[in-house]
Amino acid sequence: MKTISKNKISFNQPFVSTKGLSYIEDALSESNGQYTQKCKLFFDEKYSFENTFLTSSCTHALEMAAILIDAKEGDEIIIPSYTFVSSANPFVLRGATVVFADSAVDSPNIDADKIEKLITSKTKAIVVVHYGGVACDMNKIMEIANRHHIIVIEDAAHSIDAYYKEQPLGSFGHLSAFSFHDTKNISCGEGGMLVINDESLLKRAELIFEKGTNRAAFVRGDVDKYEWMDIGSSFTMSEITAAYLFSQLEELEEIQTKRKQLWSLYYHLLKPLQDKNYFDLPVLTENSFHNAHLFYIICDSPFQRQILMKYLSESGIPSSFHYSSLHLSPFYKSKYKGEPLVNADKYAAWLLRLPLHYYLKQQNIEFITDKIKSFFE
Repeated sequence: MKTISKNKISFNQPFVSTKGLSYIEDALSESNGQYTQKCKLFFDEKYSFENTFLTSSCTHALEMAAILIDAKEGDEIIIPSYTFVSSANPFVLRGATVVFADSAVDSPNIDADKIEKLITSKTKAIVVVHYGGVACDMNKIMEIANRHHIIVIEDAAHSIDAYYKEQPLGSFGHLSAFSFHDTKNISCGEGGMLVINDESLLKRAELIFEKGTNRAAFVRGDVDKYEWMDIGSSFTMSEITAAYLFSQLEELEEIQTKRKQLWSLYYHLLKPLQDKNYFDLPVLTENSFHNAHLFYIICDSPFQRQILMKYLSESGIPSSFHYSSLHLSPFYKSKYKGEPLVNADKYAAWLLRLPLHYYLKQQNIEFITDKIKSFFE
């Protein structure tokens, strides 16, 4: 017999800003780019992201990055296998070869200790993904990249308001890309941002962002007309979307406080079960200050994950696996010539995500964790 919780639990529910609609109406009545500029100013003042481009998606931000670094046939781009396809697609579209790296033993993040052996004379860039807003080992990664003169791109899709050694994620690499999809902590339905940390790339970024034209220079009055200067595309976030995004940024502190409370409650209630070796919880390190983007457990087998998901579903609790290993995907499997990536495959088969969003209540978390406890005990 199916038992349903008193309060229906959703897996994800985007935060709804109280000022969102009024800001959208304002943007519709006077489309002068003010909300785009307010968002950019927020990111500069909060995280010292001085050079930002609001894009229509994180995928587009990464596509801009691929063009900016001139990724092309013959280049190799090191990318973790355990990630979303948007981490790899932009570089494949430019003709580059992706070289997949394994995850760490205790984290879905790229194993920094395995990067260097993947570097060849063709390596142009390393793409790192901060899974769940938990930082990769950026000191080690940047040291390797700098020594080999390789570009680092942070796929920070999960990582708004997350830090490594008190420095915001997205500020380490030469470039970084953020997502504001409705599954993220801060959302505007669909949106993204490219951060330029290497100012030598800034001038060309302006051209690419403006469909390959020098329109930005024209608007500033630097040139008397704008012309086609480079390749580019229409990457721009609309002003209406920026208006809604800004309404959420204004409430960032409230959103983050609530999400971190819920994340910590999950961890506290499930820690006794980890201590009994039923499953593993996310590993917390002293250098990483995560943003409570998602909560997961690592089951001890694909079968255990499958039956636990079914058990939770019968109690009205949605849960989900996450990525499949990209090197074993239908598109890439025949092309992959590297070693087995056992940790990436483990997370693909064993990781189970639990509901986490601003509107969850303490009683929801208690209900979910009680059900998990009853499953194991």
